[in-house]
Amino acid sequence: MNTVADPALSRLAHARSLLLEPYELDESRLSEAIAEVFRHRVDYADLYFQYTRSEGWSLDEGIVKAGSFSIDQGVGVRAVSGEKTAFAYSDEIGFDALISAARATRTIARSGAGKVKVAASMKPSAGRVLYGTADPIASLDATAKVELLHKVEQLARRKDPRIVQVMAGLAAEWDVVLVARSDGVIAADVRPLVRLSVTVIAEHAGRREQGTGGGGGRVDFAYFTDALIERYVDDAVHAALVNLEARPAPAGMMSVVLGPGWPGVLLHEAIGHGLEGDFNRKGSSAFAGRLGERVAAKGVTVVDDGTIPDRRGSLNVDDEGNPTQRNVLIEDGILKNYIQDSLNARLMKVPVTGNGRRESFAHLPMPRMTNTFMMGGDRDPKEIVESLERGLYAVNFGGGQVDITNGKFVFSASEAYWVENGKIQYPVKGATIIGNGPDALTRVTLIGNDMRLDTGVGVCGKDGQSVPVGVGQPTLRLEGLTVGGTA
Repeated sequence: MNTVADPALSRLAHARSLLLEPYELDESRLSEAIAEVFRHRVDYADLYFQYTRSEGWSLDEGIVKAGSFSIDQGVGVRAVSGEKTAFAYSDEIGFDALISAARATRTIARSGAGKVKVAASMKPSAGRVLYGTADPIASLDATAKVELLHKVEQLARRKDPRIVQVMAGLAAEWDVVLVARSDGVIAADVRPLVRLSVTVIAEHAGRREQGTGGGGGRVDFAYFTDALIERYVDDAVHAALVNLEARPAPAGMMSVVLGPGWPGVLLHEAIGHGLEGDFNRKGSSAFAGRLGERVAAKGVTVVDDGTIPDRRGSLNVDDEGNPTQRNVLIEDGILKNYIQDSLNARLMKVPVTGNGRRESFAHLPMPRMTNTFMMGGDRDPKEIVESLERGLYAVNFGGGQVDITNGKFVFSASEAYWVENGKIQYPVKGATIIGNGPDALTRVTLIGNDMRLDTGVGVCGKDGQSVPVGVGQPTLRLEGLTVGGTA
């Protein structure tokens, strides 16, 4: 009779063999460390073990000029009492380091200090499999990785003689984490992550413009097929050549159509951060206290989903050991939920949503997005563009900024077009879209049927911590946005 192993137990066994057994640790010793924390009056404590192996390669001017490989490991110990959190971490794993960190949290709790670095019967969480557990770094040898980067460069240069420079990067990470909690839960995850990036510079008549492409996910290097590599190169070359022909962008208040996929980064920044539990508990978000209210136009449904297989922002369990979920945040324009970690969920007396995330063992968890996107509607995207009498069609975005206290945002379009009488007239350069997140959601009038996630390149920053995320949206028309231009 064949039996199928519980994936949660399988990952836990993997994490034990890497993070506990070599250092003569087991669940009983983890319980001792947690008990040490509870010698001081606390409500909750957890231990977060992590082992990360990462590698990166980069090509410039036809030469692979840089390569890196690193291994990082350690443990963080957290104690929570009311709204206060004490945290200590060590980049050494062992019982002595664990007890030292546990004692340090008590010291911190008494003194009111921040985090410090110290010297050197539990039940597993439910299982699911969103991605493989194999180390992606080992899925391709060094020679093949260098050849892949050269392939990217040769493809790009063959596309057009105006391509004068090509830069390509290949990165992989293998992350093993184990969380032991004072409520008896123990959970582990094994997380692969790869990314291929392409940047090209085109030059014509003394003018130089840049274009980018790339993607990845929680997969190995076999994901980058010849067809996918060519698509990334095509994206980068197309963007650079379009910008060579771009004219100064008009400015003023106008209707704007946003393309599908990566433009969802505007939604992530201008809306998503404002829906994170900590900002709402403290009342600093523009969405604070508005559950059940209409915050967007009818038809607007915003979801944060950490359960999509192989996606960059997905996790089997979050960094507190809770299973990730599909969380509907805004449904048909009505605010339904916030994104929660365990601390803010407890203080707000609501369920956790599986969004407790941290950059590493040396950081505290906080409520963070996973894959955040707007659901599609019923309109043909071509008809949405053709509905513009005079306005901007922004296909792709570069950087942006947002103030979550009032929702104000500024985003720069990296590929955009001026539209008149429903027809694309010419590409424009220097367009910035300026608005207010909650207000912008009320200005959505047409929603395309082409919802698309980004290619797998998102990195989200918050309070000095970076984590991989996904974004997405369909083609959207919004009325009365302010466009800052150069014309």
